[in-house]
Amino acid sequence: QVQLVESGGGLVQAGGSLRLSCAASGSAFTLGAMGWYRQAPGMTRELVAGTTSGGNINYADSVKGRFTISRDNAKNTVYLQMNNLKPEDTDVYSCKVSFLTRAGTLALDLWGQGTQVTVSS
Repeated sequence: QVQLVESGGGLVQAGGSLRLSCAASGSAFTLGAMGWYRQAPGMTRELVAGTTSGGNINYADSVKGRFTISRDNAKNTVYLQMNNLKPEDTDVYSCKVSFLTRAGTLALDLWGQGTQVTVSS
């Protein structure tokens, strides 16, 4: 059974740092795009940072220069290093991973369970 396990959320003061991890297990598929999203109550989910299997990376404008996404394909894990956190970064963060067949077609998209990040002022 394919699953994603997230870790690393928590409570931090403004200006602090957190590192989120999202590990995929139980998959015979190839990892495709991996990304982090966040969603506040009553708001739409937004892409925070994403990385493709080819190494392309993109960030939301609000986190550029503060957040860094990286992936370790050997460990089937994607990370989000969050520095200089601000109260407006408070949200539930979820990872999303696309799994590919050997032919390179999309097999399935999977979401992590979400982890709460709270930044106090």
